[in-house]
Amino acid sequence: MRETVRQELVARQLDEQIAARYPVGQRLRILDVGMGQGAQALRLARAGHTITGLESDAALLRAAREALASEPAGIRERVRLLEGDGRETGVHFLPGSFDVVLCHGVLMHVEEPDAMLAGLARMLAPGGLLSLLVRNADALAMRPGMAGDWSGALAAFDSDTYSPGHPASPVRADRLETLTATLAGIAAPLQAWYGVRVFTDNVPNEEGLPAAEELERLLAAEDRAGRTDPYRRVAALLHLCGVRG
Repeated sequence: MRETVRQELVARQLDEQIAARYPVGQRLRILDVGMGQGAQALRLARAGHTITGLESDAALLRAAREALASEPAGIRERVRLLEGDGRETGVHFLPGSFDVVLCHGVLMHVEEPDAMLAGLARMLAPGGLLSLLVRNADALAMRPGMAGDWSGALAAFDSDTYSPGHPASPVRADRLETLTATLAGIAAPLQAWYGVRVFTDNVPNEEGLPAAEELERLLAAEDRAGRTDPYRRVAALLHLCGVRG
């Protein structure tokens, strides 16, 4: 359920930002950095866009290629999948090569993200959209607190890292204020931001989906919360959209 909520909300928010900036039907050049198994890349390819996926994890890249292989030929020909690191986009592509750059769930694994973000911004044509999905450092106490883990909640108030799985492998979280300043500094100032998973971050990983009507109500509540203060400020994830000047 958690992954479904994440992918569906990000898709809605991303489509909203694309529709606000480009004419209906325009085929965009989209770079998906750290695309994972390719959920967003394939969805956007089905919508008619030209997709380049960049992934450093060989297993995830293999899964993405297998998923792509099951698509019709017209979709397959619009997608190019490459093995590579998001910190080295300048090695693979020329500046201004893309209309949209996605970087979802990647910055948390990058110790010093500013240089990578500057490189991603350089990949954008003027007016291009940079879409980031990050862990919300201002809400790290929410998950342990809602689970009744008071020691964990108290520790999280003073932390910029969290442990999505094993406690020995923490990853970074980001703050809205810091990323807003960074985006301004790389000439891709923040235009819109959303919260993702306000209510469902504590759902167990193995939790299945509810019936269709209940799922739609759940998504509607998450969608509303992700656009509304103060709820979006305590979301587990933040979706930030900057536009290249």
